[in-house]
Order: sequence, then structure tokens, then C-alpha cells
Amino acid sequence: MNTTPLLLIADHRGEGLEQHLETLALEGFRCRISTNLRSTLSAIDHEIPALIIIDPLARKGAEELRSLDEARTGHPPVPLLVLTYAERRADLIESMATLQNGLWDLTERRAPREEVTMRIGRLLNEASLHSEMRDLRHRASHDDRTDLLRVNAFQQRLSEHFSAAQRHHFEMALVLIDLDNFGAINKRHDHTVGDILISQAGEIIRRTLRTEDIAGRIGGDEFAVVLPYTHKVDTARVVNRLVEEIHKLSGRPKGAKEDIVVAASIGFETFNGRDIATLEEMRTHAELALRAAKVAGGNRGTYFRQLDSVEEESGHA
Repeated sequence: MNTTPLLLIADHRGEGLEQHLETLALEGFRCRISTNLRSTLSAIDHEIPALIIIDPLARKGAEELRSLDEARTGHPPVPLLVLTYAERRADLIESMATLQNGLWDLTERRAPREEVTMRIGRLLNEASLHSEMRDLRHRASHDDRTDLLRVNAFQQRLSEHFSAAQRHHFEMALVLIDLDNFGAINKRHDHTVGDILISQAGEIIRRTLRTEDIAGRIGGDEFAVVLPYTHKVDTARVVNRLVEEIHKLSGRPKGAKEDIVVAASIGFETFNGRDIATLEEMRTHAELALRAAKVAGGNRGTYFRQLDSVEEESGHA
């Protein structure tokens, strides 16, 4: 993979913009030329550039800039440098003020090469700072080992979803997951083995859930999941899949002295927006269901609303 930054030069007016900027290659950039909006968008699809330099065809360039703005979405968006003539500057600034994404600049085509290079460097540096800040925010709210939300971040999202479900009568579910006999695994094997299993369990949780679902690591081997807009039947399907996939981790991970049986106990509760008074009550219900799954031997999911029937069956056995 070529790591040299790519500059996409969108010379839509066809006035030799690439010749004006040919010295950029000497500054350590790769340059790719496109001559119309279609070829520019195609080039972005082929390889996302580090920065786009454009001389719009239209006087205001509204359509071109709007299309580029949609194509350069990201975190952060691809920086955009517009080169134009003085008589078009006011019209272009008006169009650029409507862009949804930031990281843009504008200067004259007749600007000295040093100024163009300076503006490119400033935009790239700003994009790098945006990326670093986003990474820091992510690391502050996400667990290093599993990339799931940390406790406080998860609790905040859970509270938000409960309030929304209560206000709009949406369905949702809270799922609590606890790995079975994890303390014994840590005692029997090196702690790196436990770390591997935690990481793998986190990966399974992320892979099993939908984009809108929320997952967090709330303890050493404890996880929690919020399933918004989810009926109890669909929640049960997700829980069963989690039980099955986590159990498939059984075997001999790197560093283990012997084969390990990996399993999880899962407790869950659902909410239709009306049938639970508080979030604390919902959390307590899920905890009781989790405890019942543990008592029953683990490697299973238990629904709080079925606890009475389970206990009755056990009493008749």
C-alpha cells in the first residue's frame, strides 16, 4: 500500500491547474488529475485522497461543491482547497458556507506556490488534529480490550434509551452477560488467557449486534447490551445466539495449560415503554434473571418474566 499522501486535483475548468501545481510532487505528494465532476467522484471512490484541490467549472460551483461535500464525508472529512480567480471569490464563499462538512479553504489561482503549499499543510494538519481528538474521545469512552463502551458511557446511553422508550412507548431490552467460572480460569491459567477470552467475547458481542444496539463492558468478565426497538421474541433470539457463540470459544487458547470450557450466563428484561416504572427496576430484573441463569448451571439465557414458571417447574421436578 502506497503511504504517500494523495492529492486529487479537480481541474474542472480545464485551465492547466495540474501544471500550476506540478511542483507539489516535489513536496512529497502523489497527484491525480480529474477533469470533470464525474471523474472526480469516481477517483474518490477508487481511493480516498488526503486532500482535494478544485477549480470549479461553474461560477458559484454550488453543484460541484455539494456533490464533493457528500463524497468526502468521514471522520474527519477529506479537506477541500478551492483555487479560483478574485472575481469569483465572493460567489464561491457563498456556496462553501452551505457545506455540511468543515475543513475547507479558498485562495486565488495566482497565489504563490508557497502559499498554496502552506494552505495544504494547514488543512492536512487540521485534519490530523481532528482525527487525534476523535481517537482520544473514543478511547475515553471505550474499553481498551474489547472496544465496548466503558461503564459510565454505557450507563448514560442506557438511561437515554430508557427515557426515549418511556416517552414514545418504544420497546427495548436490557441484557446482562457474565462469563461462567471466569475466576477459576484466571486461577488455573495465566492472566493473559483470561484477557484473550475477554477480548474474544467482546468481539462476539460486537459481531452479533446491530448498528443501533449498545454494548458495554461493565466489569472484569461482565458485559451489558441495550437492544432498542426490540420485542421479547427477537431479544430471546439474540440471547440464544450469544450463548451459542460464546460457548464456541471453548478449546485451548494460546497460553492455556489445558482445554477450557467457555460459557456465559445471560439475564434479560424487556420494556414496552409502560410496564416498568424506573430504569433501576429494569436493571434489577435483569440482574435477578442473570442470577437465576447462574444458579441453573450457566451456559444459558434467562428471561425475567419467565422466572416464576421456571421456579414452578423446578419445584415439581
